[in-house]
Formats: sequence, C-alpha cells, structure tokens
Amino acid sequence: MPRYGRIGAGLAALTLLTGLVGAAPASAAPTTSLASAVLTYPTVAGTAVSVGDVIQASLRSGTNATFYNSTSGTTGIKCAASSFSAKVLTNPTAPGTATESLTAQSFSSCTTNVFGTTGVQSVTVNNLPYTTSVTSAGVVKISGTTAAPIQSTVVLNSLLGTITCVYRTSTNSLTGAASNGTNSISFTNQPLTKFSGPSLCFGTAYFTATYSPVRDTSKTGSPAVYVN
Repeated sequence: MPRYGRIGAGLAALTLLTGLVGAAPASAAPTTSLASAVLTYPTVAGTAVSVGDVIQASLRSGTNATFYNSTSGTTGIKCAASSFSAKVLTNPTAPGTATESLTAQSFSSCTTNVFGTTGVQSVTVNNLPYTTSVTSAGVVKISGTTAAPIQSTVVLNSLLGTITCVYRTSTNSLTGAASNGTNSISFTNQPLTKFSGPSLCFGTAYFTATYSPVRDTSKTGSPAVYVN
C-alpha cells in the first residue's frame, strides 16, 4: 500500500472500505525489486511490512466519501470523515499479492440531499472483517463471503420518520487502486445494490473515496506504506 495511495453499503468499503491495503505507483505499474516485498515502508522497495502489522488511513485531506445515485450525479450521501484499519496477513516477495483483514471502517460527519430526507443518523459497515488483497500492479480488492457478504446499513431521518437502507455489492467485492505517488487507495463509483429499505433508498448507490496517506501504525513513527 502506498502512503496511501448513495446511500450505501459501499461503505464497506465501503466502504469504506473500503479497504485496504497497499498502494500502486503513481503512473503505470509499480517499481518492483527482486529483493522487496509487495508492501514496504518507508520507501518503494524498502523494508518489508511485517505480517501482523496494522495498516490505517483516513480520507485524503479536503475530500469526502460519497454514495451517489449515479456515476455522474451529486445526489446522495456525503461523509466528511472516514477511516479504515487492516491487519496484514501475508506479504510475499514482489511481484505478487499481499493479503490483509479489513477489521474496521467507519463513516461520520455525513449529510444527505436526497429528496424527502432530513439527515443521516449513521452509516455502518456490517459483517467485518473482510478479506483484502493488493497486487504489485496496485489493484486493491475487498471481498466478502456467502455467509458474511459486504454490506452496509444507512439510517436516515426523513419527513416520514426514520428509514433504514441496507446495501450489498452484487459481486460481493469492491475494487480500488493504490498509488505510490500520492500514498493513497481510491475507490471510484463502486456500485452497491439495495438489499432492503423503502423507496427513498436508491436502487443503486455508487461509492467513491480516497484514503491517504496509508501508514503502518505498528512501526515507530507510523511510516508510509508502498506497493512494489
């Protein structure tokens, strides 16, 4: 992971989340080294991140996590704060795929502009932990299971009272991109489908968020994590 680099379940992301593991290089494929692991700190091809270490990140400064009703729209939920925490399970030699367990992901300071709603009570990621993988190419994937699908619950205030919207991913996964250039992990328009809820809940909510910088909080000084 690099210094890593609407209503809905994408939070699990979503969501948030999403999410998450290493980061890919800023441009094309990450720089690889036969001597390096997939995840390193505090530089590309640096020291291998240890199995068992905890990787964390919050939203990139000045950005929001959004759950909109279309890929180009601005109607839905917007959260000014979101973060994730993941435990490293494997970190093989590059090129390869590292794995993590996404143990926590939160969303707060959320607002809604959905017609008929007046506020957001909560956005909760359900069924954690999720398995997360990050490849040397910078592809980040969060996966659920049949027994514990990727799911998020959104509780909103409305003109008719409290409503609850539950979302799941149709593929039981969310895909993001890691970038060493910005030490970030980004999720763009990841679709979440309504599993239950009234008509005020979107049929599909699209999750977008960028987490940066991604850091190894188990190491002194919480150095940035890179993908190789």
